[in-house]
Amino acid sequence: MLLTRFDYKIDFMGKRRIAMWMSAVLMIVSIASLATQGLVFGLDFTGGTLVEVRYKQEVELEPIRKTLRENGFPEAVVQYFGTTHDVSIRLKTHEENKEEPISTKILRLLQQQSGEQKVEMRRVEYVGPQIGGELIEKGGLAVLWTLFGVLIYVWFRFEYRFALGAIAALVHDTVIVVGVFSIFRLEFDLTVLAAVLAVIGYSLNDTIVVFDRIRENFVKLRKQSAIEVMNKSINQMLGRTVMTSVTTALVLVVLFTIGGELIHGFSTALLIGVIIGTYSSIYIASASALVLGVSKNDLMPVQKEGAEQKNEHLW
Repeated sequence: MLLTRFDYKIDFMGKRRIAMWMSAVLMIVSIASLATQGLVFGLDFTGGTLVEVRYKQEVELEPIRKTLRENGFPEAVVQYFGTTHDVSIRLKTHEENKEEPISTKILRLLQQQSGEQKVEMRRVEYVGPQIGGELIEKGGLAVLWTLFGVLIYVWFRFEYRFALGAIAALVHDTVIVVGVFSIFRLEFDLTVLAAVLAVIGYSLNDTIVVFDRIRENFVKLRKQSAIEVMNKSINQMLGRTVMTSVTTALVLVVLFTIGGELIHGFSTALLIGVIIGTYSSIYIASASALVLGVSKNDLMPVQKEGAEQKNEHLW
């Protein structure tokens, strides 16, 4: 509540060029990483088998990798899953043997390799390659249709310059969030895709709130320039924006730290998205509309024909 009572006078639009250059650099790095490295797709998209096992004692990964290489699984990706007792093994699609499924064979090999140490099977997942390909296609279409729907909605509610500004902010947020997963080689699965779509909704909500105040102030503050109106509008909504972002980020930090390995990707994507989305609502969306030439004349109510003459008769 205290944050909303202060009369902020921060010159956000005065720093818009610095912010936009910084955003351009982040987007270029993200796009370059996506073009050169791509994404580390999870089994949801690539297809294959995921086996998770637990050891009673701490275990080294290299002996496990060596055992799998020597027994027909050279491409196996072996990683710790939360602790040094838990190990996840990701395999590409293999032909299943009815007498001994892949998961059973993996468990048998690990038990032989570990000696007396007990190995417990925790989870097995299998996704066919055709299903994975369909998920990639449908996931990409979901993001594109979401952006298209946002464009139409903001265009009708505000003005086309604001619509383009909102889309610029959403594309900015999406590219940077996905770019972080590419740069740091984090696994991209269906939960992360859901988080990216949630980031689009979060960022749009923040942008709409700011745009609403800008539209109101363009009508009220008719003598002020577009930059002054935008600065005042953003400052008026700053307390609300900061409180929303901080409370959301606190929940996501808790999810990331104690929520378990299964939702690390989801919470990571959302946490990055909340930070980037708050920043883009302040700078990218409003600054883009300003660059496109939005002015008070674009948002003033249309005066009905004959209304001016009627007012003259009243006087």
